Amino acid sequence: MTILPEYLSDCTVFLLAKAYQKAHGRFKQMLQPYGLTNIQYLVLVCVVWEPGLTAAEIGKMLILDKGTLSGVIDRLSEAGWIERQKDAEDQRIQRLYATPKTKTAVDALIDAPQLLDKALLAHLSLEEKVLLKRLLKDLL
Repeated sequence: MTILPEYLSDCTVFLLAKAYQKAHGRFKQMLQPYGLTNIQYLVLVCVVWEPGLTAAEIGKMLILDKGTLSGVIDRLSEAGWIERQKDAEDQRIQRLYATPKTKTAVDALIDAPQLLDKALLAHLSLEEKVLLKRLLKDLL
């Protein structure tokens, strides 16, 4: 096994990418029985949390571009996770609502991010967890 050069193994971008891969992979496993991706789960949580959001509103909340979000919403709609309804006042606007299928899945998975968070950070002290989250937020 080749050891990475020090400049790479100590690079912030590399470390963030590897941490993301680990967390993303574990969350993906949690969602696999439902056939959902991480982004689909986040969109579903938004729709359940605040019924009637538009795609643009969800995009702002999740910091997702229009093209990415459009495909996610299309797939969720086709799979019966969400439904689109025209806005009562402006027929050009589509509002998104959760289906019963979504409500059941989200109820079962609502604590998944917190459980994963706890598992990933179990080896850190409370101070380290607070500091890590503050530093990550500062990078956004």
